[in-house]
Amino acid sequence: MAHDRLHARKPTHDLDRWSTGVVAGTTQRDGHCVVTVEPDESGDRTVELVVTLAVRDLFRGRLDIDDGESAVGEQVWYRKRGG
Repeated sequence: MAHDRLHARKPTHDLDRWSTGVVAGTTQRDGHCVVTVEPDESGDRTVELVVTLAVRDLFRGRLDIDDGESAVGEQVWYRKRGG
């Protein structure tokens, strides 16, 4: 499975290849984390990003939120790669 890319901080490389948005929700499916993002570009629909649980943990650890607090409403940088 090709996983999507997700960053809690602005990437330092290939900035034109990344999109920005706000986390609308997170769930687990088939042993992976699904992060639903509302893209910043007006008119775009929500995007589902599938990442490993390890990436989810790394991502959440870099957000400015308390343990157990939801990531909903946090800004993210992402690249859709999965199929």
